[in-house]
Amino acid sequence: MRAPDFWSAAPPSALDTCLATALSPLGMIYGTLTASRAARAPRWQAPVPVICVGNAVMGGAGKTQVCLDLCRRLSTPDRAAHVLSRGYGGQLAGPLRVDAAHHHAHEVGDEALVLARHAATWIGAERTRTARAATDAGAALIVMDDGFQNPDLKKDLSLLVIDGGYGFGNGYICPAGPLRESAESAFSRADAVCIIGAPGARMPEIPPHLPVFQARIEPAPGSASLSGKKVIAFAGIGRPEKFFETLRDAGAVVQKTVRFPDHHRFLDHEIDALVQSAADGGAEVVTTEKDYVRLNDAHREKVTPFPVVLEWSDVAALESFILERIGLN
Repeated sequence: MRAPDFWSAAPPSALDTCLATALSPLGMIYGTLTASRAARAPRWQAPVPVICVGNAVMGGAGKTQVCLDLCRRLSTPDRAAHVLSRGYGGQLAGPLRVDAAHHHAHEVGDEALVLARHAATWIGAERTRTARAATDAGAALIVMDDGFQNPDLKKDLSLLVIDGGYGFGNGYICPAGPLRESAESAFSRADAVCIIGAPGARMPEIPPHLPVFQARIEPAPGSASLSGKKVIAFAGIGRPEKFFETLRDAGAVVQKTVRFPDHHRFLDHEIDALVQSAADGGAEVVTTEKDYVRLNDAHREKVTPFPVVLEWSDVAALESFILERIGLN
């Protein structure tokens, strides 16, 4: 799905405003149902701490990167952190542990496959069953990739991730805007807010009692050096512009950008055209790690993945806050 332009238009045109206003009654119904469901009592409490990394909007906000970062920081030789993912876009229902060497994106979803390359990762449509499987397998800490609106598994800590450049879009609830629920509802269940990227004009007003942690996206250690290189970049993520901006910040000479819908299943002719265009212009084809895992083996040989990591403004404060809240300080 590609988000409609009027969800994020700023300043909005007269047509954007009319569309959002006309659809707002449906959004109020959707938001009320979502908030009502999220407020239900949990069905199960895991015997280990559970951290939920979620967002309030449709599409990406940086949750996967936050999950990876937390697993890397919180895992110790005596404390294994496992990730829970719904496995969106995959065919397997789970619960099962993802094997990055054998599973494919169409089986377990692209996000789960990326996560599994860096941390023990489980997928499953039912959060409680998946959490049971993870703890039975030795998980001492569970990090949920999404599930902020899912009440089934009790959460010890809920982090609300916000894309700094996008915020909450036009501020309306789907289908009038990108929100899954009202800002007030989302903030009421959050224990802290993580802002990824420089805050922009669309940032919502965050309640003063909520701690705010800020991070920026940086190339991962060992990423291919693209400084001064001509590249053709493509991405099928929630907000491709973030990726293109990261490439430019890394010094790449971005000749062309191509946007696909989030979780897009690439067709051979689409990638072949990009590869040919790059060859004609003496450029390199570059994409995100999440898009890269959805390519077939032949195309992976012709495309360069560009993984990224998070750099926190105050990582010590973040770690101290999390460990205290989940009782591991």
